[in-house]
Order: sequence, then structure tokens, then C-alpha cells
Amino acid sequence: VGLAAFLSVYFFSIFTTMNKNGILLALVSVGLAAGLAAYVRPGAQKRKGPQGEAKLLKGAEVAKEIREDIKKEVEELKAAKGITPGLVTILIGQNPASESYVRAKSKTAEELGYFSIQDSQPDDISEADLLALVDKYNNMPEIHGILVQLPLPKHINEEKVLLAILPQKDVDGFHPTNVGKLLIGNANFLPCTPYGVQELLVRSGTPLKGAEVVVVGRSNIVGKPIAAMLMQKCAAGNATVTVCHTATKDVAFHTKRADVLIVAAGVAEYIKGDMVKPGAVVIDVGVNEVGKTAAGKRKLKGDVAFEECAKVASAITPVPGGVGPMTITMLMKNTLKAAKMANGIDV
Repeated sequence: VGLAAFLSVYFFSIFTTMNKNGILLALVSVGLAAGLAAYVRPGAQKRKGPQGEAKLLKGAEVAKEIREDIKKEVEELKAAKGITPGLVTILIGQNPASESYVRAKSKTAEELGYFSIQDSQPDDISEADLLALVDKYNNMPEIHGILVQLPLPKHINEEKVLLAILPQKDVDGFHPTNVGKLLIGNANFLPCTPYGVQELLVRSGTPLKGAEVVVVGRSNIVGKPIAAMLMQKCAAGNATVTVCHTATKDVAFHTKRADVLIVAAGVAEYIKGDMVKPGAVVIDVGVNEVGKTAAGKRKLKGDVAFEECAKVASAITPVPGGVGPMTITMLMKNTLKAAKMANGIDV
């Protein structure tokens, strides 16, 4: 407004000096001034902040808040109903990354007051024996959630194992019944990583209604479900969603128009700074090992070139510490919901 007023006076003084018909020209000057002011107004052309000032969306902090709420609710559930949420995690073999992840899940469950079982089996377990194990936990009333850690050995059919888990105990949200319910907007359990992404967006105040959301990656675990979730007609959705994948002809064309860019491509630093719309919110789901430190620790990179994209984005998730901590927390939230559903408690 101040700029418009200044330009109005400036043009008015010029035109009235040059022409007697000052009133008409003054009106023209006001129009020109308003147009120029709109063109250069803060925020119209420039949503991005100065270099290095993109807001960090720290999943670790949000996850901590959610776990505090879960713990309180579990304590109330135990006191009022005598119900303890129960989770079993089945681990096949000795994959170091899977072992670390499963330990973190079990530890979190115990910290929240859950009844937790970690069932580790050798990598040569037969498919029939694994299916029998799943059936055992399907029939244990004190277990409300069953999670089979993927990937499984090559001699075991993953699809068959996931189908064997009762939909009401499928807290990973991978059973076809739960996938179908998600798609029609009536989900029992949302897949944990997409659920964490959605929660990060909502709690950070990111506008989703009518937003252009671009998802890079079409996996059954992240890409497809987050696309379906964000297009739902609900407060945490209502976005216009585009999915890019390996056959997309010009990925950058799509990513550069995204208000919200979600990347789960499985390629380290795939998204560069010049592929991001200024002011976009960037969610990096990727975790890629790119080497070891001198101390032997893993070096991790996301699917987004962080330093480049942070200069352009208004908000961005770091790797590690972004989406990762949300996944386990949303698994706990799903397990709590399963315990309530099993006992006829409204959710």
C-alpha cells in the first residue's frame, strides 16, 4: 500500500505538470502504480527465504510429542479398562539394518507401556513355518498388532505372508483389505511412513487444500499410499496430486510446480535445487547409505540434495531426523488403535 501511494503521487506530479487534463491522467497514474506495486509486492514473486533459512521439519521432535500423547492414553486405557496394547515384531534372519529397526520398535513399544514381543527366526525358516507363526499370533488376544519385518528371504513369498496377517492386526497397513479401505477414504490403518509424512505436514501448518502435491516414487509402501491419502476429501488432504516414476518423461517439469514435494525415489540426492519451486515444502523420505565414516558409522543421504534444496524451499526435512522417527511412532499409534478396536472402543 505504501509503495502504491508513493508511485501514485510520483506519476500524478509528472502527468499534471505535462498536461492540463490532470484528473484523467491521475487516474491512469493510480492504476499504473497499483499494478507496479502488485508486481513487486513481497511474497508475490518470492516465497523462498534467504540462503540457509528453510525451516527444518524435524520428525524427531514431532514424534516425541505424539509418543507423549500415546503414553498418556495407554496409561488411561490400562487404568479404566485394564487393556494393554500388544505388538509382535517378527524378524527373519540377521540383516543389520532390519535388526536395528526392530530393536528400535521394541524399545519404543516398551517405553510406551505396550506388551511387546520380538520374535526372531533364522533365515532358513520355511514359508510354511512362518505362516504358522503368523497364525499363532493372529489367535493371541493379547496381541493387537503383527508386524513382519521386510524384506524376507527369497524363498518366502512376501505377498502370501502379508495376506496371512488378519486385517484387524495389520498395523503396517499393507493388507489388501486395508489398502482398499484407504483408497475409498475409510482406512483402519494408514501405512506408517506415509502416515508420518501426513502428520508432519499437518502439524507444521502446511496448507494442503488445493495445493499442488508432487510425489516422486510409486512404491506400495510410500508413493502410492501417500498420493491416495493426500487426495482424500478431508482436512489432512484435498490436494491435487501428481505421481512421478521411472517412466515419467520430464520429472523436473512436475517437481518445479509442486507446492509440496514428497520424494521417495530410492536414489541418493536425486532431486537437485533447480528442480524445486521457490517456497515449496520438501519432504525427503529417502535413506541411502553412501559410505562409512572414519569411525565405521554409516553415512546417510536422502533422495534430495539437501544443501541445494534448502536454499530454495521454505521448509525441508533433514536426513536423518526427518521422516524416519515418525514411522515407528505411527506404528505405535496404529497399534493403540487396533487395541481399542479389538475391545469395541470407539476410535
